[in-house]
Amino acid sequence: MSPDLEGLIHQIGDANNEQELRFSYMDVAGELFAAQHWGISLLENHTQPATIDIQGLPDGFIDYYEKIGILIDPVMEYVWKNHAPAHEQVIFTEETWKQSQLYQSGCGKRYDHEHIMTGPIVGDGKIIGTLNFARTRGTPPFNTQDLMRLSAICNHISAKLAYLRSLNPFPKLPSLTPRELDIAELVTSGLTNKEIAARLWISQNTVKQTLKRIFRKLNVSSRTEMVAKLLSSSC
Repeated sequence: MSPDLEGLIHQIGDANNEQELRFSYMDVAGELFAAQHWGISLLENHTQPATIDIQGLPDGFIDYYEKIGILIDPVMEYVWKNHAPAHEQVIFTEETWKQSQLYQSGCGKRYDHEHIMTGPIVGDGKIIGTLNFARTRGTPPFNTQDLMRLSAICNHISAKLAYLRSLNPFPKLPSLTPRELDIAELVTSGLTNKEIAARLWISQNTVKQTLKRIFRKLNVSSRTEMVAKLLSSSC
């Protein structure tokens, strides 16, 4: 059965944690918007870099975008300035989009982003993340209806995320970020790094690096010690 907007909104509302929220979005967003590439980027907090999940793109795209793309992306600039979703035709004509620095630098030519659309996730009066879509050559551009649907999804994710981040399964360990809490919960459930990476749409290396940060914060040196400390903190 094809995904629908109402179904996704219900899944967002039913999410019990951030990993379920991300999974609900990533599982159906591409088909819902007829996009070949899509993702979600979320800030853990003001001291941590954004966590990015992508589908349909190589990991190299993240490096390209963080080093080059974001600096020359007028669609993202519009989203940050107006706190509203946008696609390239809000900013460009078709001709000027193809000649834009973003398209020419790699977004269009290298990664086949013929059409792009971005929406904001907000919290505490600021943008804390984005939802991102791209369609490849030979597909139609995003339109006003797509922007309206994306706006609805952004609103529901923003509201649900605010609620989830007000909760903490380990109340005695407030220093853990939402992503660290996600991974910690999955470790306590017995999942391997590979299984955690698949569940959270991230790389195994990201899981390993996050576990190292958790070990340092909890002053432990093994998964067994970490699980014992986490379980004792939840009592």
